[in-house]
Amino acid sequence: MAKKIYFAGSIRGGRVDADLYQRIISYIQRTDIVLTEHVGKSDLSLMEQGRERDARIYDQDTAWLRESDVLIGECTCPSLGVGYELAYAEVHGIPCHIFYDKTKTQLSAMLTGNPYFNIHPYDKEEDIYPLLDQILDR
Repeated sequence: MAKKIYFAGSIRGGRVDADLYQRIISYIQRTDIVLTEHVGKSDLSLMEQGRERDARIYDQDTAWLRESDVLIGECTCPSLGVGYELAYAEVHGIPCHIFYDKTKTQLSAMLTGNPYFNIHPYDKEEDIYPLLDQILDR
């Protein structure tokens, strides 16, 4: 049965990795459902939408998190929102897998020091896909 995946990646924190997000999302979608496929779109608005609109985004994202079987995050580009999503997932017992390009960044000790999170540093994009296969039981 297809798993429901919450893919987390930076939006307002920076979109330098949007193309990578799209490739990862497409790979996951071969067998599973990505609830947050919009994270890979290059035309997302980076601007605040106002308190009311942002509240709807929060409500939708937290509903998707509660519905998901696993959170897969690409965390090379730091993001307050992704950090919040990770903490929310932890509180709700949702397994979390964090990917980051170790040649470009270092993760916060709040992530690497927390044994709840499964941390997957990589050197090149090709390293990500076999790990996704393991996570998704392919």
